[in-house]
Amino acid sequence: MKNPFKFGSIVEEPYFMNRVDEIKKVKSILKSANHLIIISPRRYGKTSLINKAAKTLRRPYIILDLQLITTQSDFAAQLLKRIYRIYPAQKLKDMIKSFRVAPTITLNPVSNAIDISYKSVTSENARTALEDVLNLIEKLGTDKKKPIIIFDEFQDIKRIGDNTDRFLRSVIQHHKRINYVFLGSQESLIREIFEKKKSPFYHFGYLLPLAKIPYDEFLLFLKENFKNLTDDSIGISEKILLLTKCHPYYTQQLAFTVWELLFKDDKVKEPVFKAVDELMRHHDIDYERLWNTLNRTDMKILIGMSVSESSPLSEEFSRQHDAGPSSTVFSSLKRLMQNGFIIKSGSGYEMDDPFFKEWIRVRRGK
Repeated sequence: MKNPFKFGSIVEEPYFMNRVDEIKKVKSILKSANHLIIISPRRYGKTSLINKAAKTLRRPYIILDLQLITTQSDFAAQLLKRIYRIYPAQKLKDMIKSFRVAPTITLNPVSNAIDISYKSVTSENARTALEDVLNLIEKLGTDKKKPIIIFDEFQDIKRIGDNTDRFLRSVIQHHKRINYVFLGSQESLIREIFEKKKSPFYHFGYLLPLAKIPYDEFLLFLKENFKNLTDDSIGISEKILLLTKCHPYYTQQLAFTVWELLFKDDKVKEPVFKAVDELMRHHDIDYERLWNTLNRTDMKILIGMSVSESSPLSEEFSRQHDAGPSSTVFSSLKRLMQNGFIIKSGSGYEMDDPFFKEWIRVRRGK
């Protein structure tokens, strides 16, 4: 048997977890003339969702992670590199002749991989290069087969050179044969980009917050995939969701590890807790490194959230864990959210990584 759970990369069939309503909504928007903004914490499955939707639409699509883009010229080069992956090289060669700034294109004779760069360009030329590449995609599109351009971690646009967001908006607002999708994991920054009136991207597309997978759907998914290994598929599935709180990534990760334990020995006792222990030991060095990057207030907040169910903004929490005044706690929560340690859910604040939470509890002797 093959382990039915997958994590850590784009999840496709047969590992993709349902999200029927979200897929339907995304496809409906991408069939229109509108653009789409998807917001959720990291590892909720935004990229997997848009990847599945784009594939089912059978249209050319490009995914570019802006976290890994360093400059405007790098932006242009990486975007053009992905264009070469989906369109015929000869057709592109003829169209690139009209570029005002010529890229350096190198073909690896062994792998046939193409490397593209804009070397020693000025900031003005970098913008021209980026405009050329963006307009190239518009020329390649047709009314019946519009390409889908997906910018992942779009909140990082503000880091890629001065006023890159304003320049990007000025170019793509004229495009009629492209659907743009913007993915973001830092809700406050993404909402500022798309909902602040002074922002160049104000109300540029349909904003879709992506929530966790509903408990009942996730329970059914887990139960079905464990039923051939154990008679206690429901109990094991419930214990997994109790620990992960339906977080898509960590649920898949824990389920994968539990499945491996049961596959080796279907009589193993407490497989969920054994799997959590295994994951904590596996990430021990990483967690220790993360812990040592925190200041004292952030440490106190995370310790409190690991051992207490009370809200970190409550007076009881501050008193029990010596977290300081409410203004200090709020600043710490904001910082921890920006750095991905905690997320904001319908019930308040919670730690993003349940295994890091358990690691803190174990280290504290709880």
